[in-house]
Amino acid sequence: MTDFYTLSPAQQSERYRQLAERVLPEWGLQDAALSMIKMRENAVFKVETRDGLKRVLRIHRAGYHSDDALRSELQWMQALAGAGVETPRVIPATSSRLFVSADAGLAGEQRQIDMFAWVDGEQLGSVEEGVEDDTDTMARHFRAIGELAAAVHNQSSRWQIPEGFTRHAWDAEGLAGEQPFWGRFWELEALSAGERKLISRLRPRLRQDLAAYGQSAENYSLIHADMVPENVLVDGGHVRLIDFDDAGFGWHMFEMATSLFFHVGSACYEAIHDAYIQGYRTRRTLAEEELACLPLFLMARGTTYLGWVHTRRETETAQELTPMLVDMVCGLAEAYLSASKS
Repeated sequence: MTDFYTLSPAQQSERYRQLAERVLPEWGLQDAALSMIKMRENAVFKVETRDGLKRVLRIHRAGYHSDDALRSELQWMQALAGAGVETPRVIPATSSRLFVSADAGLAGEQRQIDMFAWVDGEQLGSVEEGVEDDTDTMARHFRAIGELAAAVHNQSSRWQIPEGFTRHAWDAEGLAGEQPFWGRFWELEALSAGERKLISRLRPRLRQDLAAYGQSAENYSLIHADMVPENVLVDGGHVRLIDFDDAGFGWHMFEMATSLFFHVGSACYEAIHDAYIQGYRTRRTLAEEELACLPLFLMARGTTYLGWVHTRRETETAQELTPMLVDMVCGLAEAYLSASKS
């Protein structure tokens, strides 16, 4: 582990701020003010000039995406915007590059850095602060999320992928293979011996069931893969989608499972589940046989979160979420394996 990852969150934040200040001239914004929006695996800053111009600057986690993969992410965002899906507008550097790379002074790591136009709106919720506890309000929000997901899938199912485009895959191998995209979740140190045995029994079943589900343009394409309330901004009648960092090729039902996962077991779950489906079906077909496979994708989503906290255990968020995720995923695993026997 490098020195940067042993620093306190406040010290890491200051290092990120120093890097942000150093690269602002790449966009001709050397005199702009910076304020941090979020620091998890990426560091995200609000940039504001004296005349009120606002931008968002994102410093990426080291090594998460290749330059080609990041360029592809930004290309897809531009294509979605062209299809009427409201996403942040990419702001190229003055050199016309979609992003820049800089020696971060963060343990010698190179970091990719990009910039977007400011997006007005309020988050529907967040991991730290939760979501609205009124069921009717939550249902209204999730209907909007369902509509948004369908619009994204409509575009990606029809889009002609440009030459050189590359993104990871949330497929059977990416979710439950030997090297899952977010890490070998069954090796999470926080698992007890019994929990590790349970998750190890689950993985081959999960891999088999995902492979058997099959892939087609109707059920699998580019997906956002993180369409949770904090990545959906509402501004009056507009709903805008942000943070495409995890976007890749995957099942549409995995998209749905991602939106619903952290609400499983809550009092509002049934209402938001139904609202999502209603919203989705206003723009795209969703067959009952696909919905019957939601437990499979909730299970797959859960194991990815175990992989996330395993491979990002140096982060404050991972440390806070691990106990809850272990309990939740193990409960889902027991139910899933029991149902598969019957």
